Amino acid sequence: MDNIIEDYFRCGFTNREILILLEESHNIILSLRTLERTLQRNRCKHLDVNRWMHQKCWMYGIITDRETVRQLMRLLDGQGVDAYNIRGPNYVWHIDGYDELKPYGICINGCIDGFSRKIIWLEANKTNNDSRVIASYFINAVAENNGYPQRIRIDRGTENNHIAEMQIFFREAGNAECVTIGPSTGNQRIERLWSTLRSQCIQFWMDHFEQLKEDGHFVGSFIDKSLIQFCFQHFIQEDLDETVSAWNCHRIRPTHNPRAPSGRPSIMFDVPSLYGVQNFLYPVDQTKLSICREDCIFKDYPCDEDVFQLCVELMAEHNLVMTNDVYEITDFYLRLDRQLILHGLEMDD
Repeated sequence: MDNIIEDYFRCGFTNREILILLEESHNIILSLRTLERTLQRNRCKHLDVNRWMHQKCWMYGIITDRETVRQLMRLLDGQGVDAYNIRGPNYVWHIDGYDELKPYGICINGCIDGFSRKIIWLEANKTNNDSRVIASYFINAVAENNGYPQRIRIDRGTENNHIAEMQIFFREAGNAECVTIGPSTGNQRIERLWSTLRSQCIQFWMDHFEQLKEDGHFVGSFIDKSLIQFCFQHFIQEDLDETVSAWNCHRIRPTHNPRAPSGRPSIMFDVPSLYGVQNFLYPVDQTKLSICREDCIFKDYPCDEDVFQLCVELMAEHNLVMTNDVYEITDFYLRLDRQLILHGLEMDD
């Protein structure tokens, strides 16, 4: 139990929020005094600061104070609960692709709950065009939540065909009742997430890959993209996972818009009763879930399988080791690139 409490504490949840999560998610009922004693025993002291950068500080075990974060980030704290016409969690899942790293071979797809703004998934992969790949993210999320939303919001791209068909299959309803289709630019919930994602995560990788391009080490060929995928996709996914953790625990500030509730996405999603709304999750039929799984393509190789196998062979042949440092991985990328050229691999698309 202590580990659970410490995890919630490090996410920045207040004592009251921790008590609610313990009861709702773990069936553990504690008094406020018992929780405070547990935190004191573990030498934890809450700070009333709940901002984006503060979440990242906590994730890495950096204990800071309110004024330091306030001066650095110049953000205001906020509390409160407003009404929202999306009604509750799992009423709508907003799904979209993010293409800022696509020129370098990294395709990102995400999903966010419309009410709570909790990120349901954020995945980096070698393609965003295969609807069976995109469907695998949806099916994994449905399995993890043991249910599916009342409706989904997608754009008109063919990459979303399988998700739409699966949602209709689950709901046994007409398209208009459970699938909303519109342009990506109108998908405001997830567009706001993309803006944050770029500033907190993706801009670094855009600049890094652009430098490779300017230095003549990336020309956009199939091999170049495959090497980027082989060398960097894992690290980008780790960054995305950290972004998801920080985002879902941060506090969304109140606004003048009554349609946008404030609070922490995780709590708004998991404990909707605090906000006077209901959970619209539909329990999934396991037989239907198994049928849909058979029509998905799940993550396997980070790049083309033939290129992957060749890179593994070259690593063994030349004693190349992949490290956890992005700049060392860049040198690793350059060495692999040279070895592929020496092997006479075609560099054109």
